[in-house]
Amino acid sequence: MKHTNLTYIAQGSLTTSLSPEDTKNLLAQGFAAWAKHHDQEPKKVLAIPPDITRFHSQAGMLTGQCHDYFGASLTDIMPALGTHAPMRADELDEMFPGVPHDLFREHKWRDDLVTLGQVPQEFVEKVSLGRVHYSWPAQVNKLLVQGNFDLILSIGQVVPHEVIGMANHNKNIFVGVGGSGGIHKSHFLGAAYGMEQIMGKADTPVRQVLNYAEQEFGQDLPILYILTVIGSDEKGHLHLRGLFMGEGQDCFLQAAELSRQVNITFLPKPLKRAVVYLDPKEFRSTWLGNKAVYRTRMAMADGGQLLILAPGLKEFGEDKEIDRLIRKYGYRGTPATLKAVDENPELAENLSAAAHLIHGSSEGRFTITYAPGHLTESEITGAGFAYAPLAELLTRYTPETRLTGFYEDEEGEYFFVSNPALGLWGVE
Repeated sequence: MKHTNLTYIAQGSLTTSLSPEDTKNLLAQGFAAWAKHHDQEPKKVLAIPPDITRFHSQAGMLTGQCHDYFGASLTDIMPALGTHAPMRADELDEMFPGVPHDLFREHKWRDDLVTLGQVPQEFVEKVSLGRVHYSWPAQVNKLLVQGNFDLILSIGQVVPHEVIGMANHNKNIFVGVGGSGGIHKSHFLGAAYGMEQIMGKADTPVRQVLNYAEQEFGQDLPILYILTVIGSDEKGHLHLRGLFMGEGQDCFLQAAELSRQVNITFLPKPLKRAVVYLDPKEFRSTWLGNKAVYRTRMAMADGGQLLILAPGLKEFGEDKEIDRLIRKYGYRGTPATLKAVDENPELAENLSAAAHLIHGSSEGRFTITYAPGHLTESEITGAGFAYAPLAELLTRYTPETRLTGFYEDEEGEYFFVSNPALGLWGVE
């Protein structure tokens, strides 16, 4: 089945709030349009939603509605783990209530893979402006190729992202259920190009590489994208602002444009102090929790202070080997990381870890202080951050009830972020 570039559903605006009944009806319309265009009703369907780390994407609800719509035809669900830890049974219940556990398949990013092709080195060099020099393997979990699916549902949220500019779409396929080679090299490509030149943009070097892979090697995968855009109101309540369904690029570009309106906030001046809260249900590692750094760094003033309240923080990497590498080399900025890559084969073979070390550093521009729930002071400082005790700060800032915005305390003005995964902050 060859891809088209059709958009079946595109509904949303800056003020839209789609209800579960709305999404149920829109999904049914989109699936009917897909079936009419392809002149078939799918008999075997695979769903690829995000994992618990994207709980607020509404992808859990949508996956449940897909299960209701397709019934027994939805034979497999594979959360797009990337390098994240597999989902526990209680997490499956929380994110996908009512969906049978026996439908879920674990993605093993180092093992169960098929390489569809290689994006040429010349292309990768060109889009990176000569900053990296390698080809890129287009890898996916072998289930996508060998499962004989009539339809593959790629479900997830479009939101500003530090590696690719705007999350989701074919990133859900080539990274979310991709392999170690593709994950490592895509992350390093984004880091070498520069986060500030990428975040919040739909057209970036990593996206161009994934688009090449999809167009050249993924045409026979029957993928239908289901994309959400999530925003919050003035009271901090989350709303589903948009739902987009389609094949090809157009549905993603429409979702990305809405996300730019909904998820990017431009502040009147650089932040001298910022406090970011990491919900313990969503953030248990700095691999994920460093969104507090990624998403605020363009707003931070030189010499500023970033304080991260992380009651669920218990590790650095979701993967044991990446956790070990982070502890060993630390978040010490681009020059130190590139030197470490040159001198240490173990880091050169794990380029996504190296990229993450670059992403998680302030490059010496501002201080980063972690207040963790479980990691010790020596663990935090050993990784290159400053440390603060958590209990007193939770009492001082009451983060679970505080909305994103400016506040005052005895030290002066500070900016509070209630969930860094939902936005991107910069300066006008």
